[in-house]
Amino acid sequence: MPGEVLSQNEIDALLSALSTGEMDADELKKEENEKKVKVYDFKRALRFSKDQIRSLTRIHENFSRLLTTFFSAQLRTYVQISVTSTDQIPYEEFIRSVPKMTILNVFEVPPLEGRILMEVNPNIAYAMMDRMMGGKGSSINKVENLTEIETKIMSNAFEKAFEHIKEAWSNVIDIDPVYSDFEVNPQFLQMVSPNETVVVISLSTTIGEASGMINICIPHVVLEPIIPKLSVRYWMQADNKNREPGEIHLLKSNIQIAEIPIVSELGDTDISIQDFLNLDIGDVIELNQMINDPLVIKVGDIPKFIGQPGKVNKKVAVQIMDFVKGGDGENE
Repeated sequence: MPGEVLSQNEIDALLSALSTGEMDADELKKEENEKKVKVYDFKRALRFSKDQIRSLTRIHENFSRLLTTFFSAQLRTYVQISVTSTDQIPYEEFIRSVPKMTILNVFEVPPLEGRILMEVNPNIAYAMMDRMMGGKGSSINKVENLTEIETKIMSNAFEKAFEHIKEAWSNVIDIDPVYSDFEVNPQFLQMVSPNETVVVISLSTTIGEASGMINICIPHVVLEPIIPKLSVRYWMQADNKNREPGEIHLLKSNIQIAEIPIVSELGDTDISIQDFLNLDIGDVIELNQMINDPLVIKVGDIPKFIGQPGKVNKKVAVQIMDFVKGGDGENE
């Protein structure tokens, strides 16, 4: 096969099979010339490349870290959320995979069209609600008869949590997530056609002793306008031209007004600790530098200039005469 390197033993075995008639050289040539056929399921269209799936995974890894921080602060208990998989499947397949009774949060993400679905396993949802109500975080699955108060508490919690997706997506597009709907039965929720391709990001979630999954379902129609931006090539390219002028100008202006310490040294010397302890008011310390010698001016801790002392408007000053030659600080 092209590109495949055979070992000497494999070559000897192949030659032996050809010589004994176990293999036919003409048959091997015929197999190589035959067209390779790849099975493609039109009902399960793959509309995202592996590169784009990896980009979506990275985005939601950041989102999962933000959710971990948010829920840890809100619930004041151990919370761990991480991405376990990112798959593209038909919407109908996703709906069949979720429980018949679960927590479904629907969001709009303008300026993108369409809606995003966040499905939360009831074990996780009830553990969150129990913690917010002052409990230990126990999980009781009774989704089919949620009260209005329970519905309101859950929807408010997930609405605030989903706001962090704005920060996770900020490198790709600025979105403004809006909470749209709360549902418990996936059969009553028809966001797109059954055969529409969706990306499902599964987040493994642990809250206290409860564990379960949070699934984020993003239809292809939502991502279609920004698909080119999901490639690593786009992230690596210098499309920074659109944002470079403003960012570089801001960076330069901030650096220019930053304050740094400048020290002019009159000289230095070494004395013993005993002499240091015996120093008193009026004592004179002899420096290792003559009064006519130039002074070293340090920027931070780096020797940068050579100067001479003087006065300006009755104030002590130092005039810069030259740069320090050699060393790490030269012309930096």
